[in-house]
Amino acid sequence: MQQPIAILDSGVGGLTVAKEVMRQLPREKIIYFGDTARTPYGPRPAQEVIRYTQEIVDYLLKFSPKMIVIACNTATAFALETIRSRVSIPVIGVVHPGARAAINRTQSGYIGVIGTEGTVNSGAYEQALKQLSPHVDVVSVACPRFVPLVERGNFRSEETYNTVNESLAGLRSTRIDTLILGCTHYPFLAETISDVMGGQIALISSAEETARDISTILHDKGKLARGDLLPVHQFCCSGDPQMFKMIAQQWLNEQIELTPIVWQVPHIG
Repeated sequence: MQQPIAILDSGVGGLTVAKEVMRQLPREKIIYFGDTARTPYGPRPAQEVIRYTQEIVDYLLKFSPKMIVIACNTATAFALETIRSRVSIPVIGVVHPGARAAINRTQSGYIGVIGTEGTVNSGAYEQALKQLSPHVDVVSVACPRFVPLVERGNFRSEETYNTVNESLAGLRSTRIDTLILGCTHYPFLAETISDVMGGQIALISSAEETARDISTILHDKGKLARGDLLPVHQFCCSGDPQMFKMIAQQWLNEQIELTPIVWQVPHIG
């Protein structure tokens, strides 16, 4: 049986990573878990996020994955090293891939980061960016109102525009030329964010770089899927399955037209 890549998130945000994995690595089987019943993770204490992440990982390990992808910036910031210490397979997060993409893109050396309260307060992105380029200037802003919009499927509306406009008002007066979408939910709002910030600001999602990291690690370990059979992906959520399925089908669209999907609502915790 083909070993899957396990992807977890606080909700639907990690679908941005899943979509990119399906595009770059179409032979790979994915098992995805969105903790929609307990989203958002951003305002939660670090120990609670770590506990939730451990519970999801314990569930996903039942499927014998060959890799775990923590496709949630808050969980990456708080739980990545804990999970790595508990399992024997590769575990990657989304912070360093996003930081690397931003460093490669910026021309001015002024980079903005938007994320949840937990991610911003952790300083994870600033630390990752400074490791790659010590002289880069970083401006970070927490946007706690974004995730609830996305979890409701409210990607483009007057409410969405007003929320994004109010949340990013302070960033527009800075010198940034690159903006990291430091939450995997935020690419769902990329069109509105670009409208508010202006087309001259490069928006960075970690999904593409994360998928490249997955490919590199699996190649190095000789674990890339082989053969011509299409994988059967499994998508799980802990909350409302109808909303989750609607958002997933809308976001993944052509990626799942020819690929069988199994939808599940397991009990965890």
